[in-house]
Amino acid sequence: MKILVTGTAGFIGSHLAHRLLDRGDEVIGVDNVNDYYDVNLKEARLARLLDKPGFTEVREDVANREAMEALFQKHKPERVVHLAAQAGVRYSLENPHAYIDANLVGFTNILEGCRHNDVKHLVYASSSSVYGANETMPFSVHDNVDHPLSLYAASKKANELMAHTYSHLYNMPTTGLRFFTVYGPWGRPDMALFIFTKKILAGEPIDVFNHGQHRRDFTYIDDIVEGVIRTLDHVAKPNPDWSGAQPDPGTSKAPYRIYNIGSNSPVELSRFIEIIEDRVGKKAQKNLLPLQPGDVPATYANVDDLINDVDYKPATPVEEGIANFVDWYRDFYKV
Repeated sequence: MKILVTGTAGFIGSHLAHRLLDRGDEVIGVDNVNDYYDVNLKEARLARLLDKPGFTEVREDVANREAMEALFQKHKPERVVHLAAQAGVRYSLENPHAYIDANLVGFTNILEGCRHNDVKHLVYASSSSVYGANETMPFSVHDNVDHPLSLYAASKKANELMAHTYSHLYNMPTTGLRFFTVYGPWGRPDMALFIFTKKILAGEPIDVFNHGQHRRDFTYIDDIVEGVIRTLDHVAKPNPDWSGAQPDPGTSKAPYRIYNIGSNSPVELSRFIEIIEDRVGKKAQKNLLPLQPGDVPATYANVDDLINDVDYKPATPVEEGIANFVDWYRDFYKV
């Protein structure tokens, strides 16, 4: 298939593009390669893709309406995976406008491109952060998620609502994926695993929020990509049993689905750090700090729907995933 993937200089997007190309798909990769974090890392991810047949790079911003219109008209993708976004909970406290431009304006441009160019399925990135103030564990897509705790989370919830509108109005299949703390080789420098590994190796202290009592459903990148591809191939369909009298948030009368993608096995942050220490071979100096504004104390994914619909099975233990990341980090940065 010809598949448009936005965010191909990003962590998940670059891994996904590799897998799609390896199975014989043609990938149109869109990224503006912004400087939210190290541009050299993004360029290195892209360089690996440019060596592969079937990959076309388009260096554009999804928030640029005219550029997106021209892109869809020129390439006519059959399916779209929209991963480009302004990421990060804490950064949304500092720069809220970046989230409006990338996550709302950008998503509108992708929805319009799909609508006007007969795209057969749109899969897009949501986030576990949409669960916000929810405390019932594990988080289920059938739960109400109307109490986000950061603008980032609110923008991802808005994406789900916008997608539903297009599914309803234009019979356009859309699937939203709520990612749970993705980690692994080529990961993001603003994520805990990257920060901790870098600082422990350098002998610098690490900031440990919520006194290390955070629990996160850390999900290895290969498991995430497997879930994305399975949902991409499984086009969203209406739920014939859906009722407006008892509305189910995870499905619809329209061709619309929401799934959690997580490991279904939360790990406490203090244990996560211990595993990094073991692999690095050094103990961390820890600054124990309180919970940060916008953060939630725990995430835990109910992935039953994904298992039932696409036979998704997260398979990577956190010990193995962290080992793979640390080995990559040492090699990439020659540490």
